[in-house]
Amino acid sequence: MRLARVHTPSGPRPVVQRGDEWHEVENVFAPEPRTTGRRCPVEGTALSAPCEPRLVIGMSHNGRPEDRTRPPQAFLKSARTVCGPGGAIVLDGGIGDIAIEGELALVIGSRARHLTPADALDAVLGITIANDVTAIDQVPLDSLFTQAKNGDGFTPLGPWIETDFDAWALGIEVEVDGTVRARASTGSLAWGIIEQLVYLSSLMELGPGDVVLTGAPGTTVPVRAGQDCRIRIEGLGELRNPTVAGQRRAPLPIASTADDKETSDARLTL
Repeated sequence: MRLARVHTPSGPRPVVQRGDEWHEVENVFAPEPRTTGRRCPVEGTALSAPCEPRLVIGMSHNGRPEDRTRPPQAFLKSARTVCGPGGAIVLDGGIGDIAIEGELALVIGSRARHLTPADALDAVLGITIANDVTAIDQVPLDSLFTQAKNGDGFTPLGPWIETDFDAWALGIEVEVDGTVRARASTGSLAWGIIEQLVYLSSLMELGPGDVVLTGAPGTTVPVRAGQDCRIRIEGLGELRNPTVAGQRRAPLPIASTADDKETSDARLTL
C-alpha cells in the first residue's frame, strides 16, 4: 500500500493510492484506513512530507560495515527540519561545508518501546526516502549534532510511504544538478534496521509518524546553494529538493565569567 499526504487549501491531507488516484483517508495508522470519499489524480498532485513526526532520530556512524567497531550512537533532529518533495534546503552562511545524505527512512506506525528482534518490524508502518542534510564542518564542534543537523529544510522526506517492503538491500542513488554523484545499497549499513529499532527503542519511546533515519552507506555528497538534489531509492521513486542560500548564522557571543555572574545576580534580584 502506498500512503502520502497531498496539498489542499485546508492543509496536508493523508491519502492512499488506488490506481491512478489518491483517496483521502481518516487515519493512515489504522489497520485498514477508511476513505472519506474525497480523491484527486496521482499525476500532477503536489505532495507534502508523507508524515508529520514528533520525533526524528538517526544512527550516527552507520555508513559502512567497519562502523560496527564503534559503539552505537543516536542523534536527534528537530521535527521542524522536515520538508516534503520540492521543499527548499536552506544553507545558512558561516557554517562551513554542507552535504546531503541519501538514506532510507523508517516511518513508525505504533507506540514502540523496548522492541525485540522478533517484533521490531511490527512497529514500522513503512519506508520512505530521506535526505539527512548535515553541516559537516559543525560536526567536530558539537558531539550532539545539534548545530550540524537542524537547519531549515534539513530533513526532506518523501515522496510517499510504501507499507509493503523489503529493505535489506535497496539501491540508493544521489544526483546533484543532473549528475549521479553516489551509488550504494542499504545492505552496506553497519547496523541493520532491526538492530537499529531494538537499540533506539531501548533509549526512548517511538510513536506513530516518527521517523528513523537509518544511515548513509557512502551516499554523502557536498552541495552548495543553488543546486538541484535528487535521491532515488529502489522501489520508492525519487525525492527532489533545491538548495537555497539562507542568512549568515550569528556567532555566539562569549561572556566572561564575571559578566555571567553579574547577569545571574541581577536576575535573582528581580
